[in-house]
Amino acid sequence: MSSEPNDTSERVVFIDDEEDVRRANRQSLELDGFRVETFEAAEPALAAIRAEPPGAVVTDVRLPGIDGRALFERIRAMDADLPVILITGHGDISMAVAAMRAGAYDFLAKPYPAEALMGSVRRALDRRRLVLENRRLNARLDAAIEEDPAFLGISPEIVALRRLVRDVAGADVDVLVLGETGSGKEVVANALHRWSRRASKNFVAMNCGALPDSVVESELFGHEAGAFTGALKRRVGRIEHAQGGTLFLDEIESMPLALQVKLLRVLQERVVEPLGTNERRPVDMRVVSATKVDLGQEAAAGTFRDDLYHRLNVVTVVIPPLRERREDILLLFQHFLARAAARFGREAPPVTAAMRDHLQRHTWPGNVRELDHFAERCALGLPGQAVPEASPTTALSLSEQVERFERGLIREELIMAGGDVRLAAESLGVPRKTLYDKIARYGLTPTDFR
Repeated sequence: MSSEPNDTSERVVFIDDEEDVRRANRQSLELDGFRVETFEAAEPALAAIRAEPPGAVVTDVRLPGIDGRALFERIRAMDADLPVILITGHGDISMAVAAMRAGAYDFLAKPYPAEALMGSVRRALDRRRLVLENRRLNARLDAAIEEDPAFLGISPEIVALRRLVRDVAGADVDVLVLGETGSGKEVVANALHRWSRRASKNFVAMNCGALPDSVVESELFGHEAGAFTGALKRRVGRIEHAQGGTLFLDEIESMPLALQVKLLRVLQERVVEPLGTNERRPVDMRVVSATKVDLGQEAAAGTFRDDLYHRLNVVTVVIPPLRERREDILLLFQHFLARAAARFGREAPPVTAAMRDHLQRHTWPGNVRELDHFAERCALGLPGQAVPEASPTTALSLSEQVERFERGLIREELIMAGGDVRLAAESLGVPRKTLYDKIARYGLTPTDFR
């Protein structure tokens, strides 16, 4: 026997050879909102489970033919993550405990109150939902990595960024990359190099803010032996080393004004004069510069040369902050978590409801770098350090904050379900009509997520 499908319920398979027990427990489960199929033996239940895996299985241990323990073993062989709850008599408790050690979800000793069954089933379904969500997430992650490991994400913002970088890479023009701290500016610069005709030559990176002013000029332009005290031998600068390839200048806003004049000349004339020589050496390279500030404003304030700003700003690539592409957060987190677990020689922990809640609520001021570090803490099993304190909220009313969170959650579930409103409704535990109303209210289009 089986019940009619109900969007607000979860499917549970219940197996017991006593008709009165099946009827009573089915009634209790359905009154609690679950969708139930009952069977008197293991064989027909296995066929139904193979045809449509349920959210949870509840089975008596003592069954005719295949008993509950053997049924659990067969289910485990089909899907080790499908929760199985065993119902036992007092004489079977030791066997049930052994089954739990082998992976069974729970056991209930007869006689048990209906509330105990409801609670166990509800927890099992919550676990199953997380397992299925993680599976969908892993499938999307695998597809994203196969498509492009450099720009993991499925949001419209990251898709547009990927397309822009590919287009610009082949144009061989100098590029200014604008993005917040930790947003992945060097990743973009590296992609511009790898996807260009210069990919076989050097990619040379230099952080202008990480070196003392007294060292930057020598690092960038190079020097001849004896050019200054301590210059015992000739040194090839970063510009010459990037010959034929790409020079990446990170934190370009930190470059001293005096050196900005020399860099401007290199960019305009494509020649370099190392310290200690008047020789002009031609250079063929692409320059990708990166900044986390508005160079136009810096130029207007006199802290950055206006002419250099306009020379650098041939093409600008803007990296959206992580908080503006929240549908990518889970995907990126899963990738970072697996990578960190492999590096630490550990098994990647499952993405729990608490992790998901933090991932969606946090504003990620440190962007992708902060998310990567959070994944490392989770992989190390440091719960006290894994979830940082909540960031201060913006000046939004409670209802506005709730609506923003709800819209993000619905959008995420639609993405995870590939635009299937029925699956998203089941995952969220709301009627399909309610979800359609909310989708319309928030201006979402399910077909956009397929």
